[in-house]
Amino acid sequence: QVQLVESGGGLVQAGGSLRLSCAASGSIFSINAMGWYRQAPGKQRELVGAINSGGSTNYADSVKGRFTISRDNAKNTVYLQMNSLKPEDTAVYYCNVDAYTALGVLDYWGQGTQVIVSS
Repeated sequence: QVQLVESGGGLVQAGGSLRLSCAASGSIFSINAMGWYRQAPGKQRELVGAINSGGSTNYADSVKGRFTISRDNAKNTVYLQMNSLKPEDTAVYYCNVDAYTALGVLDYWGQGTQVIVSS
C-alpha cells in the first residue's frame, strides 16, 4: 500500500507563489511518473504537470513558464513550484504517483490540497 501526503496549499494573492509537496510512503519498489492534477469547481480534473523517472517534464499550456515540477527520488517526493499565480489557478490540487509495489504498477492519488488565488 502507498500513502501520499500533500502539503503547501493555501490562500495567496494574485501574482504570489506557493510550493506544493507530496511525499509517498509505503512498500515502494520504485516510482515511475509523478504528477500534479487540479480540479476547479464544476470542471473536470486536469493535468497540471508531470515528471518521469528520468526527469523529463510536461506541463499544461496554461501553466507553462509559471509552474515548475521537480522530484526528490531519495525522498519519494514531488514538488510543484507555482509562481505568478492567477485567480484561474484556484482549484484542489492532487498528487498522482505511478508506483511499483508488490501489487504491481498502480496509480495512487493524494487527498488533495486547496489552492485559492484572490484577485
